[in-house]
Amino acid sequence: MQQEWTNWSGSLRFTPGSTETPSDEEELAQLVCRAASDGRTVRAAGAGHSSSPLVQTEDILVSMERFRGVEHHDPGAREVTVKSGMMLREANRAFLDLGLALENLGDVDLQSLVGAIGTGTHGTGRRFHILSHHLIGGRLVNGRGEIVEFPMERDSEFVLAARVALGALGIFTALRLRLVPAFRLHRREWCAHIEDCLADLDRLIEENRNFDFYWYPRSDEAKLRTLNFPEEDQKTTIPYARCVKEMSGWSGEVIPRQRELRFDEIEFFFPAEAGPRCFREVRKRVKARHRKSVGWRVLYRTIAADNAYLSGAHSRDSVTISLHQNNTLPYDEYFRDIEHIFRDYGGRPHWGKKHYLKAGDLRPLYPMWDRFLELRQRMDPEGVFLNPYLSELLGCGRTAPLHA
Repeated sequence: MQQEWTNWSGSLRFTPGSTETPSDEEELAQLVCRAASDGRTVRAAGAGHSSSPLVQTEDILVSMERFRGVEHHDPGAREVTVKSGMMLREANRAFLDLGLALENLGDVDLQSLVGAIGTGTHGTGRRFHILSHHLIGGRLVNGRGEIVEFPMERDSEFVLAARVALGALGIFTALRLRLVPAFRLHRREWCAHIEDCLADLDRLIEENRNFDFYWYPRSDEAKLRTLNFPEEDQKTTIPYARCVKEMSGWSGEVIPRQRELRFDEIEFFFPAEAGPRCFREVRKRVKARHRKSVGWRVLYRTIAADNAYLSGAHSRDSVTISLHQNNTLPYDEYFRDIEHIFRDYGGRPHWGKKHYLKAGDLRPLYPMWDRFLELRQRMDPEGVFLNPYLSELLGCGRTAPLHA
């Protein structure tokens, strides 16, 4: 009997028709060929940290847990090719052993590396891109069961599509990444009133390597987080704030933090200049309508513009605002209400988190939307990798299998 699959927060549950764990590319390719021939769909699962139904399927769920480890390392180019089943925390350790690191990380490292890349996951810092920006090539199995290599040198356009692909172009088996030298950071956490933080926001973002803040709706206070190179952090001062915690270490040790409490989340990307106004409107609405039922924090971060086709930061320096809700409490009414504000500011959703947008809403937000769909059609003409959610999200359905 098939086991129920559950994501990290528990808000997504389903029972796949079968769960497969291929041991190599050839076995995966044969599995995809059989699925296409039988008229079945295939989705690949990562760590299950995402709360969107990208992975949900009644057909075949693929685990890539046997695809682990570093496949190739070029020290001179700072390039690493890893197998796609590595968890983000595991990858950080492997990169550090090679004297390398991702330039930035998100708030947690519970995701699979390929899942974080495929959904446009990010950290904070106005000079730093989403994690996908490190991707410069790799291999995948497409919807015909072909093993396809896509080096940046030969097909840069495909790499831009692959950087945030939602699992729609194929199943990645290897990721080629260009990294940066390993580095250490000094992290400090500060408490302040939210108005003091907002009045000083531009300086905080400009003067710190990484800066973000959590706003707590019930107290109207904020937790400010600053991360800088240890030798440069002595000059960091926030006169109106109280430092409550600090630590130093390698980037992979001090940027992500442990999360004991589980939650559901909605997050949108905005043009950087719209961020403060959007946050103030969100704050006003939360205090007026939701503060009695929502005690969880709201997170504000910054991200550099990039050129990945479906990146939330495509062609614009961005701010993200995310709402959190305890995973045992209702979130739908809260998230839907605030999403109206997000959309008024040109918001683009984080693909791995909750949102309510469909293809008709999304297409105007992404200049390369149609080109991404053309590449998806080329890689998966029969829609082997399309589940109902992804079909609705992208506005494309399955075609009849050739051998059904």
